[in-house]
Amino acid sequence: MFWSDSGENRTAQRSMFGGVQLMIVLGALLLTALSAFAAGYAVAQSATQSKLSLADEVWQLTDRYFYYAKPDDKDRLYGAITGLLATFQDPHTLFLPPAPAARERAAMSGQQGGVGVLLAQTEDKRFVVVEVKRGWSYERAGGREGDQIIAVDGESVLGLEFSQLVDRVRGTLGTQVALTVQRDDSPEPITLTMTRQQINVFSEMLDDQIAYLAFSQFTSTAPDEIKAQLTPLLEQKPRALILDLRDNGGGFLDESIQIADFFLKEGVIATEKTSSGEQKRFNARDGDFAEDVPLIVLVNRNSASASEIVAGALQDRGRAVLIGQRTFGKGSVQRLFTLSDGSQLRVTQGAWYTPNETPIERQGDALGGLLPNVLVELPSDGSRPQGDPTLEAALEYIRENF
Repeated sequence: MFWSDSGENRTAQRSMFGGVQLMIVLGALLLTALSAFAAGYAVAQSATQSKLSLADEVWQLTDRYFYYAKPDDKDRLYGAITGLLATFQDPHTLFLPPAPAARERAAMSGQQGGVGVLLAQTEDKRFVVVEVKRGWSYERAGGREGDQIIAVDGESVLGLEFSQLVDRVRGTLGTQVALTVQRDDSPEPITLTMTRQQINVFSEMLDDQIAYLAFSQFTSTAPDEIKAQLTPLLEQKPRALILDLRDNGGGFLDESIQIADFFLKEGVIATEKTSSGEQKRFNARDGDFAEDVPLIVLVNRNSASASEIVAGALQDRGRAVLIGQRTFGKGSVQRLFTLSDGSQLRVTQGAWYTPNETPIERQGDALGGLLPNVLVELPSDGSRPQGDPTLEAALEYIRENF
């Protein structure tokens, strides 16, 4: 008993002493590491200060010698930031000043409203409606494709930039806007008054018991909206479901994974590879409400980012047939930072891959994007075709195969 106790005590003492030795060694290593870090930080800080001092030289010299009216300090600062980011040659690593950043946040949170149109600016600077979204206020007010917008709330749009027109048409959810339009078949301008709204999700039952659901953005509210509208449609036992992701430019990551999971049984949705070398897989789980309905997904050149993640997962897993045109090819991952003045910085930190490890992002001359199973050719000159050939192709496919 004594030897045992003594032996245990000696062992304990040796362990404690070994611990002291280890702590001394770790302390020395830590001191060395801190010294190296401090030296490296000092070198890096010195290099950064050197670069910034060069920028400061340019700032001071232009401030002193430039002859014409000078932009204010904030405009110069924002211009410098934009120029810096342009050197990365990545269109998705960008800076948004406070006002557009606030509009972006409002739109993604569902606080900002629109009227349900896609606009284009012609070479002679006219603003033309190229698409009217089904169920939105512009359609209900009598708006048509081909309308030329000539005034907003009684003020002419002549001389406006495209972004300025968009800012006038969009606004606080629930407020009214009056659009004056010119039509080829009307000698006089027509004023249409409508309420700004946020109908992100639109659904209906088409002929032949075919369910249809479209949504325009992967907002924070999109999963709940989709579930609320899709559940009663599925209760009617549709022959098939058409999920329309055309002109859906993306949105939030978590929401795209959640929506893809609605339609997929257990398995991979997408893989994210980051600049740090990490790989993260996002997986679906069994038991969601829309896993068994026959599914068609409509895509076009403006289906991007989160839309491509969802469409790519459904295509690779054999869950859906993609019909339409090759998608945009925006498969990079951005990290968003809200800066001290309310502006926003987006930095590309990785890329998305479909379950089959296919990259989505355009790379060099490679087209990127997703190639549909059924390709629907549209006019090469960018003009709008008669009717909706992509939807018609989907309806024909369903009637032949389901």
